[in-house]
Amino acid sequence: MSAPSLTPSKAARVRHAQPPVGGPPRRGGSFGRSLKRNLTAHGFLIGAVLCFAFFSWYPMVREFFLAFQKTDQGEVSWVGLENLQTVYNDPAFWQAWRNTALFTVLALVFGFAVPFVVAIVINELRHGKGYLRLLVYLPVMLPPVASVLLFKYLYDPGYGLLNEVFGFFGLPEQQWLQDPDLSMLSVVIASTWMNMGGAALIYLAALQGIPGELYEAAELDGAGLLRKIWHVTIPQTRLILSLMLLMQVIATMQVFVEPFLLTGGAGPEGSTTTVVYLIYQYAFNFNDYGAAAALGLLLLVLLAGVSAAYVKLSRAEDE
Repeated sequence: MSAPSLTPSKAARVRHAQPPVGGPPRRGGSFGRSLKRNLTAHGFLIGAVLCFAFFSWYPMVREFFLAFQKTDQGEVSWVGLENLQTVYNDPAFWQAWRNTALFTVLALVFGFAVPFVVAIVINELRHGKGYLRLLVYLPVMLPPVASVLLFKYLYDPGYGLLNEVFGFFGLPEQQWLQDPDLSMLSVVIASTWMNMGGAALIYLAALQGIPGELYEAAELDGAGLLRKIWHVTIPQTRLILSLMLLMQVIATMQVFVEPFLLTGGAGPEGSTTTVVYLIYQYAFNFNDYGAAAALGLLLLVLLAGVSAAYVKLSRAEDE
């Protein structure tokens, strides 16, 4: 009696039911190959984490402890809120905060609006956009010290170019960096010229992402240039504008290089003394690292509060 024959479907089921030769595949080998393939990526990731930990996270943690400590002849002792009281009772404390707030407001007026207007103008042009982008971004590529020294030459009361221009038009010469009423404005102008290139390119990229149909529809409704900017451009770039506003507030609250190089830090009658410059004085002029850390901690708390408020408002608008 012959054995029953298998139909093709039954034969296929039998072949699939048989275990593979050599047993099931080993998962360890697959994990090893995956780890070896991604070893370079893991190495770069570990390096980045170590850099952040050493240069960013550790200094913040160290600053927190220094704010409540005092070092006297190499001996460290806990002093509680004494460093905060020392900073608060300093006559330059409130002046530094007022000057920093004034710089932030003026920088927002010039440094926030001017790059946006420049980006709109470049975006509206049909020719030469690449050259204009390079021209706008060129000040960012220059070393900050070189840019500040350039403006120091322009502001010079004796042979400065600005006073030469003023004299040509019959206007009175100004003491740009020596006058307490003009020193902060002069610093803001220099800072705006030095840093507006990056913001202008970011705005330009956002403008180029706006669909042209929106502008065409606005033109059909009879909208002019200003109405198109108000009803189309600004709403379409609202996210970028709000993010850049936050980043500029954080950056301007930490201004140091421009007033330090232009006016020596304090400026005439302390008119350009900022919070970060006061921190510099505590640390490197007075050797009081506890007070410097305490003032830095106050600035950190303020900027963290501004960032938290921005995140909360952004979530509220999204909902």
